[in-house]
Amino acid sequence: MIKRAQLVLGIESSCDETGVAIYGDNGLIADTLYSQVEMHAEYGGVVPELASRDHIRKLLPLIKQCLVKANIQANELSGVAYTAGPGLVGALFAGVSVARSLAYGWDIPSIGVHHMEGHLLAPMLETEPPSFPFIALLVSGGHTQLIRVKCVGHYELLGESLDDAAGEAFDKTAKLLQLGYPGGPALAKCAEQGDPTRFTFPRPMTNRPGLDFSFSGLKTFALTTSQQNTLDQQTRADIARAFEDAVADTLAIKCKRALLQTGLSTLVVAGGVSANKHLRRTLNTMCDGINAQVFYPRHEFCTDNGAMIAYAGYQRLLAGEHDPLRIQARPRWPLAELTSPSAL
Repeated sequence: MIKRAQLVLGIESSCDETGVAIYGDNGLIADTLYSQVEMHAEYGGVVPELASRDHIRKLLPLIKQCLVKANIQANELSGVAYTAGPGLVGALFAGVSVARSLAYGWDIPSIGVHHMEGHLLAPMLETEPPSFPFIALLVSGGHTQLIRVKCVGHYELLGESLDDAAGEAFDKTAKLLQLGYPGGPALAKCAEQGDPTRFTFPRPMTNRPGLDFSFSGLKTFALTTSQQNTLDQQTRADIARAFEDAVADTLAIKCKRALLQTGLSTLVVAGGVSANKHLRRTLNTMCDGINAQVFYPRHEFCTDNGAMIAYAGYQRLLAGEHDPLRIQARPRWPLAELTSPSAL
């Protein structure tokens, strides 16, 4: 059981960002983040071995920096939360081993947090958080999922991508358009100069019932379109705009369907792609049309960060949940396997 005043150290190291934060009874106290984007840009994507080594180099300095920002000593912490999965196995083990070792040395409990639960709960860090229950759209490089959320830990998967996730499709399309790395933000920036009327891409799987997604066909459609046209700067922008429009519309159609089918009127959108401005505008318009509310994390908490892990771990440690004395990472970990802390 978490002890004395609740102060939880959160560690995120699932991919290419090293995040450390401290969350307590009065909210988020300190947050630090180091991104490996510049290092991986040379290779056009994340190199797992380099990511793991960089986490090892950066974790302890970031933890010390976070403690200084929070103006607390390590012996004032009452728990450690860390990303246990899903993610790159080497990167996960870098964070898991540091977190478990510190918890053991400080004689405080620790808890492994599901990475996507962290994203799902990131809007709870805002001054006006959503209320349960709600529909969550998780959109990141590895996941596109619609989830009915009853409370913390009580998640029902309603639909997911059957192939490429939305973020993965963004990255691959950006690569074929030679827009650079990271692909998602590069494509969004390019699309701002695009003509929305020149190309029309399909809205996959919207003409059939259900809440599943498929984005690999959009990537192929972008490839075919690029091959049929001279790929100058304006054509790249026009293809990027058509692709972004198609993804945003598809996500909005499925979110609307989920809200109407469940009778819920609150939508939470989280994950790296939730930072996309065009997607936010599209979802805002959709929700206005059906008298629903939509919530997002602030921009810096859309991508991987320690604050969301500290918050999720705080909730579970406060309920008495903690991990046994072992070091374990789960590169694959279905969100549906989680249980609510209230059921413990």
